[in-house]
Amino acid sequence: MRSTLVVLLVLVACGGRPPVPTRAVVESDLGSWKFRRFQGPLLDVEVWIAGNKGEAFSASYITADAEKRGQIAEKDLVNVIVTRYEKPDGIVRETVKLVRRLAQEKGYEVDETKIEGIRVLTITGPSETWAIWPADKAVVKVGGQGRTNVPGSVVEDYGDRYPSKLPGGSLEGSLPPGPEEKPVTNPEDDEQYDPNNPKANLDHYDPDKVKLPEKKVEPVKLPDEKKKPKR
Repeated sequence: MRSTLVVLLVLVACGGRPPVPTRAVVESDLGSWKFRRFQGPLLDVEVWIAGNKGEAFSASYITADAEKRGQIAEKDLVNVIVTRYEKPDGIVRETVKLVRRLAQEKGYEVDETKIEGIRVLTITGPSETWAIWPADKAVVKVGGQGRTNVPGSVVEDYGDRYPSKLPGGSLEGSLPPGPEEKPVTNPEDDEQYDPNNPKANLDHYDPDKVKLPEKKVEPVKLPDEKKKPKR
């Protein structure tokens, strides 16, 4: 027990990274932000990735002042949504594609920035503000309706748990690379063996054991030449 305590103290002193929560989101207070509600898992995810199943989990936090007043305004509430995936394939690419698509819609402004050292993409709509970033096998989204900014302390806490994988300049130029494409194969290689209609493999056979039938070459018949009249 004593050795375990010493290890924990060393990690804290060295600024060790906080652990990833068991249910994806932090179900406790984050400084002055008081934890209030948990939801999940939800299969209806915002960043959908083909061949990579995701589950979403959300947590809501309110300010300490709102808790004292007993009244919660939109500016006093922040939501965090963490979507977990089975593998890291395609997460960065699909997150950037989502934000680029929103940028083309009327009423949305997007930007790439850093909040408390965490590289994120910000989404500002008519009555909402969010910060979103891809992580290892996860996408994190912080913000809410009626907000004009995103709390830096909440982004920092989740950024420590889910380090951002967002590359610089992601809103410009080519999209980040996606998962490797399946190599193209000959469709005949995938055909199942049919004992009633077997096909010979001419690329792999032993000529000493297998004798291929000889092709018969029919002689070419030339047309009869017309006899030229004698002069």
